[in-house]
Amino acid sequence: MTITSQTFRLDGRIALVTGSSAGIGLALARGLGQAGAVLVLNGRDETRLAQAAAMLRGEGLAVHTRGFDVTDHAAAEAAVASIEAEVGAIDILVNNAGIQRRGVFHEYRADDWQALMRTNVDSVFHVGQAVAKRMVPRRAGRIINVCSVQSELGRPGIAPYAASKGALKMLTKGMAIDLGPHGINVNGLGPGYFKTELNEKLVADPAFSDWLINRTPNRRWGEVDELAPAVVFLASEASNFVNGHILYVDGGVTATL
Repeated sequence: MTITSQTFRLDGRIALVTGSSAGIGLALARGLGQAGAVLVLNGRDETRLAQAAAMLRGEGLAVHTRGFDVTDHAAAEAAVASIEAEVGAIDILVNNAGIQRRGVFHEYRADDWQALMRTNVDSVFHVGQAVAKRMVPRRAGRIINVCSVQSELGRPGIAPYAASKGALKMLTKGMAIDLGPHGINVNGLGPGYFKTELNEKLVADPAFSDWLINRTPNRRWGEVDELAPAVVFLASEASNFVNGHILYVDGGVTATL
């Protein structure tokens, strides 16, 4: 392969990004759009979704929206069918939708566990399957699942979240094994600690923030736009032979004790 200015371009490709009305999902969508992709944003809050779409359109990006429930198998199937009929064939899927509910294991509520697993794991199965079965006949596609450093590491009070992200890491590998022979690459993106709405309380906690900065070789929190180049790489021709891999973007957190 000869590296040119087009190697990392995504011009005209259609990218569905779940949970993309804010935070990491919005940053990933923006990066894909800046590389030329036509975006389909997804979220549960139609107002926030419309605001995110308007903002990205104001930046000159091509944006569509679909406000469906990623934890509902029938809703995911219907939405993907609609996108393929009205926007075009999905070339790139980023499974980003996720939630965090903290609590020590022995006090953790069963309904919180179920909600966490539905959003963080089940949604990847539902949306991933709906998209993959359409990619298979085309023998092309990229699926990127947003994992976490908690796919590898634990911390107090987040056992269920770590379990969900560990499951997602292995689901990613399994998807790559099954879909690779059909020309589809499935990889994971593993963010470290970034300044997002999900982490607002941690960012505002001086004790935790100081601990994290000292724990991170790069000695700072991540900024969400620093994730965009990684997702563009995984979605582009530059990653043609990268499959079943989890790319950690974490300032070195997973490299140190």
